[in-house]
Parts: sequence; structure tokens; C-alpha cells
Amino acid sequence: MQTDRVDEILAQWRKEQPELKTETIAVVGRILMASEMLKTRIQPVFEHYGISFGGGDVLASLRRNGPPYELSPTHLYRELMLTSGTMTNRLDRLEQSGFIARRPDPNDRRGTLVCLTPEGLAVIDEAMAEHMENERNLLSALGAEEQQQLAQLLSRLIRSWD
Repeated sequence: MQTDRVDEILAQWRKEQPELKTETIAVVGRILMASEMLKTRIQPVFEHYGISFGGGDVLASLRRNGPPYELSPTHLYRELMLTSGTMTNRLDRLEQSGFIARRPDPNDRRGTLVCLTPEGLAVIDEAMAEHMENERNLLSALGAEEQQQLAQLLSRLIRSWD
């Protein structure tokens, strides 16, 4: 049987503190490890297009919400579960790159809308096609049914925390 780093960690704990209940490490440790490994394998796709991982999230949120591809900064940071400061930094970088523009909200004199520019639309459409292919490759060790089962289990876990 093949082992991974989490198996090694569990073995170390069994040796050092055999009475310690460490079975949750098998799941939590692997989720954390998978998350970090995914980020390092996803980031290069977005970097190829001059976008950070977080910037890709912002552009994708604008794109998937449909025409006119604009949302308030508040809507964006809530959707992406970010602080307003983090969102401002991302928006500043995307605006400097020409991928988004900010404009006054016609329905709220004090409000702003974040708008996907034509350049931003083109880059996120191209990046997403490559990103989806990359994700398919990253999950290729699992069959379609296994991927669906894993997605359902993770969804149930996440919903239990909300």
C-alpha cells in the first residue's frame, strides 16, 4: 500500500503518543495538503494571463454573474468571503492591468460598480478554458463517479459549518 505524508505524521503520533486520538488528521490533514497542492498547481495557469489566483476569482465572479458583468465591491467581497481591504487590493491590481473598471453606481450615489472590461472578459474566458482543463488533469486519478462522491462529501461537510 502506498503512503503519503499524512500517513507518516500519523505514524509519528502513534509512536510518540499512542493514546492520542489522531484519526481526524487522516481527513483534515489531507484536505489541507490537497488545498495547498491545488493552489500551487492552479496559480501558474492564471499567472500565464497576468492574473493572480485571487484576481482570477474576482474576474470569474464578474463573468459568471452574466452581462453586464458588473457587481458592487461589497457583493464581490461577500461572494468571495474576503475582507474589504483584501478586495480593494485585488481590484486595484486588476484595474491597473486594465481587466476591470470602476464606475459610479447609478442606483446608489455613494456606491461603485466593478465592471469587467472587454480585455478582462477576453482574458478570463481564455484563462477559464485552460483552468478547467488543468482541473480535469489534476483530478484524473479519480474516476467520474469518485469525483462526484468526493464533491458530495465535501459539500456536506462545508454545509455543516455554515
